[in-house]
Amino acid sequence: MTSQATNENTVIREVSITALRIVFVFLATSSQLTTWILSGRQRYMDILSVDPFKRHGIMPMGGRSTAVKMKNGEVWVLASTPLNEVTKNKLGELGPVKWIVGADAVHRMFLGEFKKEYPEAKVIAVDAARVGMKNPVAFDGAWGADPPDTKYGFESDIQHCYFSGFRNKDVAFFHPESKTMIQADLLMNLPPTEQYSKTSSSGRIPILGSLITPTSWLQKKMSGWLGQDKEAMKRDVKTTLGWDFERIIPCHGDVIEKDAKAAWKSSYRVYLD
Repeated sequence: MTSQATNENTVIREVSITALRIVFVFLATSSQLTTWILSGRQRYMDILSVDPFKRHGIMPMGGRSTAVKMKNGEVWVLASTPLNEVTKNKLGELGPVKWIVGADAVHRMFLGEFKKEYPEAKVIAVDAARVGMKNPVAFDGAWGADPPDTKYGFESDIQHCYFSGFRNKDVAFFHPESKTMIQADLLMNLPPTEQYSKTSSSGRIPILGSLITPTSWLQKKMSGWLGQDKEAMKRDVKTTLGWDFERIIPCHGDVIEKDAKAAWKSSYRVYLD
């Protein structure tokens, strides 16, 4: 991933949706930083997105880091995008960063940046992310190496399910208070319209267009192809379907605000009996 996100030309737009307050912060340049703050009953969820990100320099995927302010005031961050001044300032408004999370084997590029800025925070990532890290960072916990029932300290606010049978060894997270699932590569919602909204690009994938959506045939095929241990996939899909979520925040593509659970079930129907 390459990014030229800066702190200039920041535009803030605020709207209200039911009991939530949403603030969008854009960098009005060819590179974009988008921040959403969702708050309800003094709970906060930040969505920090940096654009553009193109897989292999070709496929527009978008990128998103997500931060959650927990009940005790500490901040949990799924770190998947560069840490610039705007992001740091926004995280500073939320509270002290306590947890830096790597969601799978490939979303690891910026863990070191976050750890350097927040040295007291604990880094929790998947064990497979250690392989090939250019700037290795010590993990305080690792899915895939730790016992399956390991608790990392944030479970009172955020639940997690490690997909050991998935190719990228992803972890899905659930924030019950906002009824939100947060995940990286288990489900995409392309094209990344929101993540490319301040660029000259549509964010559409050449040739494929909008074929990688939650209910598309291609997403369903990908869910099957990327599942290397079918029995483990069945177990973990069942676990996540037991969560009461209404929204899915992916790292790649737009946030799914409606019928999210139906979309998740559709994508992973191959593993349902």
